[in-house]
Amino acid sequence: MQSLYAYEQSENQNLNAEEKFLKKSMEDMYDLFLLMLNLMIETRNHAESYLEKTSKMHLATEEEKTPNRKFINNELLKRLDASEYFNNLITDRKLTNWSRDDEYKTIIWESLRNSQIYQNYIDSDKQSFKEDRNFVAEFFSEIIAPNEKLYDYLEDHKLTWLDDLPIVNTTIYKLIEKAKKDDVAFGIPRLFRNTEDRDFAVELMQKTILNDGEYTSEISKKTPNWDKERIAELDAVLMKMAICEFVKFPSIPVKVTINEYLEIAKEYSTPKSSIFINGILDKISKEFKADGKLNKMGRGLM
Repeated sequence: MQSLYAYEQSENQNLNAEEKFLKKSMEDMYDLFLLMLNLMIETRNHAESYLEKTSKMHLATEEEKTPNRKFINNELLKRLDASEYFNNLITDRKLTNWSRDDEYKTIIWESLRNSQIYQNYIDSDKQSFKEDRNFVAEFFSEIIAPNEKLYDYLEDHKLTWLDDLPIVNTTIYKLIEKAKKDDVAFGIPRLFRNTEDRDFAVELMQKTILNDGEYTSEISKKTPNWDKERIAELDAVLMKMAICEFVKFPSIPVKVTINEYLEIAKEYSTPKSSIFINGILDKISKEFKADGKLNKMGRGLM
């Protein structure tokens, strides 16, 4: 979506250059995903050092001498920290940001340490995986995700990360919520399940661009009372991608395509975009089906 939007905004449209940008942006997004996960571990490790140092201070209070280590011993964070696969990804992809720019784990720790979320957690007598998981979900969504200094850092480091941040944060939050007590390890998804996944992204971009005129015409026919300028550019991009999936990707069910782009519209476009897009795509898909343009393979793919 971002690559297509950038392509349409560009004065020098070069398909090969955009393909390279797409591949790099996908890798960059995965780096951001790993870094945001790793920030929780680095904050936990920083907290452990902090508690150890304060316990050894000359005028340490009794509470400081015997600190509450519930956060340090959080079962979900321990699983993530112990993941060989995750640690290898961090090493292999040279993601040393929180070691190089270590002030950010201090910023996050101070924000967490002074929060009601943290106080409620360490004051609770409960000790369960569910409580640990719920705390990590709150830690990420309420402390890390909305942190403005972290946001500014990410913007300065790589501008495209700001576009990726909403989907990355949502993915991490859902990953945390799905964690189960019986899981042997913290499951880290791969960037692509296989080469077909990677090729799909490139092929979708190529076919959408190469058939842009046709797809734009289909949208125009369904919006006769709308000036082209009134349709949000991002909405137009999303609808053209959906139409491309309708006719060029026979294995993807129509309903899956529509639902996917409605969710993207809710996240990235205007408040009413999803309703508008749903109406247009529904009309186009029904017309294509009636005209025999939907060559979907397999049962239940219409």
